Amino acid sequence: MSSTISIADDAGTRTITLNRPERRNAMTLEMQDELIAALEGAVTNRCRVVVLRGAGEAFCSGLDLQALHNAGTESARDYRADAERVARLFRTLYELPVPTIAAVHGAAIAGGAGLALFCDFTLAVPAAKFGFPEVRIGFIPALVSVFLALQIGDKRTRDLLLTGRHFDAAEAHRLGILNEIVAPEALMERAKALSQTLVANSPESLAATKLLMATQRKPWIDSAIALAIEASVRARETEDFREGLAAYLEKRKPVWS
Repeated sequence: MSSTISIADDAGTRTITLNRPERRNAMTLEMQDELIAALEGAVTNRCRVVVLRGAGEAFCSGLDLQALHNAGTESARDYRADAERVARLFRTLYELPVPTIAAVHGAAIAGGAGLALFCDFTLAVPAAKFGFPEVRIGFIPALVSVFLALQIGDKRTRDLLLTGRHFDAAEAHRLGILNEIVAPEALMERAKALSQTLVANSPESLAATKLLMATQRKPWIDSAIALAIEASVRARETEDFREGLAAYLEKRKPVWS
């Protein structure tokens, strides 16, 4: 039984809930593996739509840096395995043959923002917050850059990734990475209504449409992901990353070399 997510299948829709509310649903390696399995399992179980949501106050606060620190992974092989896992998660989400909906009721940060914004449809409450703050801790938003650039272009991607700033639902909507802003009390009802609209469509046509769009971009994505994995590995080996991680865990400002 899953320990980091919960899964509910109903009327053709699989709802996957990130279930580490005490850690603001921060992703561990285990959660990433379970998310990949749950997404692939939706296809195996003939689900027609996948809805992603978070338990507690946040949607997902990104990678669990405390868990990363506790894991004690220090080799390039470990760094590469971690990057390849994230790449597989984002790619599985992007290329899944069934439509995906993110229902964002709170903060979606770093990799959590990737989970939310790389779904086919993203719904969020007005108070939802997004951001890619990796540069603030000496890391790089390598893999999110691949899919974010596809959605909003180079100039806007540079703005969000180089500043590392947080942005609200209204700005996400203006950027075109958020489909709808929904009142908090209506969020899951709206996700359900959208899911029912999608379930009514031809499953073969939906899958073929998603495959066509993914295939059109495949050569670029293949190359971009390979470059992103290498960049991620190199970033994990830098003094800035070690200092940034230590500063984050010690709740102080980093002192860059």
